Amino acid sequence: MTIDFSPLYPKLVNLILDTIFVVNESGEIVFVSEACHQLLGYSPEEMIGTSLVKYIHPEDLERTLAAARRVMSGHHHVDFENRYLHKDGHAVNILWSARWAEEDRLRIAVARDVTALRRANQTRDALYRISEAAHEAQTLQALCTGIRSVVEELFPESCLHLGFNDPHTETLTFPDWGNEGRCMDSETLLARAATGSENSLALPMVVEKAVLGLLIIERAATATVFNAADQSLLEFIAAQVATVIERKRADENLRFLAHHDGLTGLTNRSLFYDRLETALRSASRNEGRLALLYLDVNEFKKINDTMGHEAGDQLLIEMAQRLRDCTREADTVARMGGDEFTVLLTDVHGRDSVENAMAKIREILTLPVALGGATVRVSCSMGAAMYPEDGETASQLVSKADSAMYGSKRQM
Repeated sequence: MTIDFSPLYPKLVNLILDTIFVVNESGEIVFVSEACHQLLGYSPEEMIGTSLVKYIHPEDLERTLAAARRVMSGHHHVDFENRYLHKDGHAVNILWSARWAEEDRLRIAVARDVTALRRANQTRDALYRISEAAHEAQTLQALCTGIRSVVEELFPESCLHLGFNDPHTETLTFPDWGNEGRCMDSETLLARAATGSENSLALPMVVEKAVLGLLIIERAATATVFNAADQSLLEFIAAQVATVIERKRADENLRFLAHHDGLTGLTNRSLFYDRLETALRSASRNEGRLALLYLDVNEFKKINDTMGHEAGDQLLIEMAQRLRDCTREADTVARMGGDEFTVLLTDVHGRDSVENAMAKIREILTLPVALGGATVRVSCSMGAAMYPEDGETASQLVSKADSAMYGSKRQM
C-alpha cells in the first residue's frame, strides 16, 4: 500500500532546525519556514512578501546579490557564507545551500546559523594573535597597537581605546598609540563609558583583582549594535589583554632597571658609557663635537647626616629632575653613583655654548629645595671636557671632566 505523505510536508519542513527560504526571481520571499524566528527574530508572516535584500548586512550586499545571480544561472551553492541582520540589530553569520528551480522560477535555499562557530574561531584566532603580538612587541606601545589591530578587525567600523590606571595618582589616561587623530580626551571617554550605549562597551582590564585599566570600544552609529556574544568575546579579550599587559609591563620594568638608576630613573653608568661610545663614533664619522659634564652636589653628606637619608634621597631625585628639565631631549643625563651626575651634550658648537649650558644648570640646581618641611639651598661643582680637544676616547673625556670638577670644588 502506498502512503501519501504530502500532507505532512509542511509539518516536516517546520521541524527542520535550519531555515528554508523560497525566493522568486524578483528577490521576494514567497515562503520561509518557522525556524526563521530563531534565526532572525521575525515570524514567517513578517517575512513572506518582503524582499530578501531587506535583511542582508549592508557590507555583504553586493557579493550576496552576485551569488544569487550565479544560483539563478544554474550554479548550485553549498557553502556560501554571509551576514544578515537580526530583528534586534545584531549580525548573524549564515551558511547557505541554494539551488535554482527552473521549472518554478524559484530560488530554494537552506540557511544555517554559524554565528557561534565563527565567534569561537574568532576567539581562538584573537587569542593566538594577541599572544603573537605580545611575543613580537618590544614595548607596551607596540603591544597596544597590535591589540588594537586585532580587535578592530573583529569589529569593523569600530574604534578601540585602551586606558591605563596609574595606581599612584589614581587617574586613568588614554594614550593615542596606534589611534592618532581619533582618540578623545580621557574625560570624554570616561563620560561615554559611564553613560553607556548600544554602540559602545567599557570593560575593565583586571589581573588578580587589580584594575590595570579600561578597554572601551565604540562603533559608528550606522554599524550594528553590540550583543551579548560580542560582550562575551570582548570580556575574554580584555582578560587576556590585561594578563599580557601585566607581563609586558614587568618585562619593561626589568629592562628599564637594568639600564637606569633605581632612585632617580636616570640613565645608569653602564648605559651612559654605551651612549658616550655611540656619540663618539658618530662625532668621529661626521667631524662633530660633543661635551661631557661631570658634577656633584656640594655638602651632600652634611644634608644626609643632619636631615636623614630620606631627605638625601629626595634631594637627589629633585636634582635629577632639574637636570632633565634644563637639558635637551637629545642629551643624556646619568647618575654615576652617590651624588655624582654626568651630562652628555651632543652636537655642540663651541666652548661658549658649553659654558652657557653649565651656567644654566648651576642656576637651576641652586634654586631652593623643600626637604622635610625645611627649605635648603645647595650648589654643585662641575667640570667639562670636549671632544676632540680634551680627548678622543670615553675614558679620556670622563677623566678630564672628573678632574675639572674636583678642580672647581677646590676653588670654592
